[in-house]
Amino acid sequence: MGGGSLAGQVALVTGAGRGIGREIALGLAAEGMAVGLLGRTRETLTDTLKACVRIGAKGVAVAADVARPGAVREAVRSVERDLGPVDLLVNNAGQIDQAEVPFWEADLGQWWQVVEVNLRGPANLLHCVLPGMVARRRGRVLNLNSTLAVRPDGGYTAYATSKGALLQLSGNIADSLLAHGVVVLDISPGPSPTDMTAGMPRFAGMKEWSSLPYVAAIAVDTARGRFDALHGRFLHAGRDNLEQLVAQAAEIRAADARTLRLRPYGPGDPLV
Repeated sequence: MGGGSLAGQVALVTGAGRGIGREIALGLAAEGMAVGLLGRTRETLTDTLKACVRIGAKGVAVAADVARPGAVREAVRSVERDLGPVDLLVNNAGQIDQAEVPFWEADLGQWWQVVEVNLRGPANLLHCVLPGMVARRRGRVLNLNSTLAVRPDGGYTAYATSKGALLQLSGNIADSLLAHGVVVLDISPGPSPTDMTAGMPRFAGMKEWSSLPYVAAIAVDTARGRFDALHGRFLHAGRDNLEQLVAQAAEIRAADARTLRLRPYGPGDPLV
């Protein structure tokens, strides 16, 4: 394994065959992490693995559908057998609505497929990886999320619903994980020049994309623990001043900010 600031640690990255997942895997490998690569297409995973090995990192590629619990269990066992316990889980694999249409015009089968990949996929990975992290009292989870998780969007209802549910899942497990030394973060990379995002009609002609190397650098800093103080929070890499957020972490926690909450209509709201 190559040297680096993260040598001796193991990362598990889903959707690692291309796009953001590949970039993150390469960034972590460059810092010495061993990388477990998950995805549905063995050829692209193998290409990512070869690139990581050329950097000097140890790795393993496992073809698996994250929406299938059995396949995920076997994949995690394979990664941990070959590389060791997972220190960083990166839930990156995702899908988008096939067409930018109102919900009632959507293909319901494809709609549910998006939710399966984007929500059930991370849930499957978390359910397999968290017990080991909790037992060792250390570990980090990075969920690749989206601003569509926190604002209504009538054109991509499956994606927005699944990302909102993923953020809510992180919020529901954050307190329990904190007691065991495990950190969970949801980070939106912003519009990125990937096949999935570039194919969305709303981004036709887009010229100012988020930087994939910057997203990878954020994943590296997550593995280093730079954002631990923001545990359980939502960060927007494309817009946030991350240094400022880290400096204000105590205030953010005290205000219960950067989490999904029902806003009261006033002091008389019984749900306050």
